[in-house]
Amino acid sequence: MQIFLDTANLEQIREGVEWGIVDGVTTNPTLISKEEGSFQEIIKEICNVVSGPVSVECVCTQSQDIIKEARSHAKLAPNVVVKIPICREGLKATSVLSKENIKVNTTLVFSVNQALLAAKAGTRFVSPFIGRLDDRGHEGLDIADQIVTVLENYEMETEVIVASIRHPLHVTEAALIGADIATVPFSVLEKMLRHPLTDIGIDKFLKDWDKVKGR
Repeated sequence: MQIFLDTANLEQIREGVEWGIVDGVTTNPTLISKEEGSFQEIIKEICNVVSGPVSVECVCTQSQDIIKEARSHAKLAPNVVVKIPICREGLKATSVLSKENIKVNTTLVFSVNQALLAAKAGTRFVSPFIGRLDDRGHEGLDIADQIVTVLENYEMETEVIVASIRHPLHVTEAALIGADIATVPFSVLEKMLRHPLTDIGIDKFLKDWDKVKGR
């Protein structure tokens, strides 16, 4: 499973890249707004740090405007993927852009039907937002699992990005259902790395080594 970082913070991205585990990045207007610099500068710098896909959100609402915006985003760097919310106009734009070899990440997906339509329109990625489904009393991972199954049933090339991840268990469950990608906040990535028994074990080894050195 690939791991993307869900952030626009360059310090966090560089740290994750140094760990050797970051395969891509997902951004959105909210994440961009938290960082210093212009939109174009931030995206270009992220794309310089990360060689994998970097998702950049389109904010227009009409298909022709979405297409123009997406083309502009795609020119920022060769690894840019344009994020388009699932909707009527978004599908129209996705159908055009996919034929131009501009990769699309269909976002704000909350059902199997939405994912299926996006895949039929030619999207490269679909992003089910499992945390937001959980917030509404649904089992977000169940929806993601069904999406994975449907896309595999028909051997579609669309990859599933499990998004809106809130905690490490979400990542584990995403891996167990065979999701292609999990996009995680840096705080969740840090929690994935740590375990109290690991900390105890390292501390014991160091204390025992101090005894050995003193002989």
